[in-house]
Amino acid sequence: MGFEQFAARIESPALCDVAQHWHQARGARRMPGWSQIDPTEIARHLPIIWSWRFDVRTGSFTGRLSGEDINNAFGKSVRGARMEEFFAPDQYDHIYARHRQVVTEPCFAHGIGAVFIHADRYGEGERIILPLAEDGLIGDGIIGATYYRFVDNPPVGSRMLEETVSYFSL
Repeated sequence: MGFEQFAARIESPALCDVAQHWHQARGARRMPGWSQIDPTEIARHLPIIWSWRFDVRTGSFTGRLSGEDINNAFGKSVRGARMEEFFAPDQYDHIYARHRQVVTEPCFAHGIGAVFIHADRYGEGERIILPLAEDGLIGDGIIGATYYRFVDNPPVGSRMLEETVSYFSL
């Protein structure tokens, strides 16, 4: 039931495709592993896709992949980066907590509103985050996608500069 509720919230066709691929890749398993994600199935969406490995023992994330649009938004790639070094200190705790919840609970996250504020950019968009588990049970990574458009003159006011995030159980 959780995936259906999560999928029903997604507005972007590109994010729907990514979520459906995740769902198909898991088959009868609770979660797919990184090795079940087929880049050829989601090739046209690779520019907006990103992924982090999660070390269950240390609780740390290391960048696995980020598409061209994600690299452009940050001005750098997450590949090989330690999460605590990639994000600014004032943003790290919030981002880490969101990603950790998805991988350890595990659950799905859906965000809509302001994106890339942590990269000192203002984009309006939508984001999904899905857990990965090579053994199908214990989360060891996440895959996400962010659909956005940058705005030259962002709105003024804190309510306009927020991303609303909802979590859905598997």
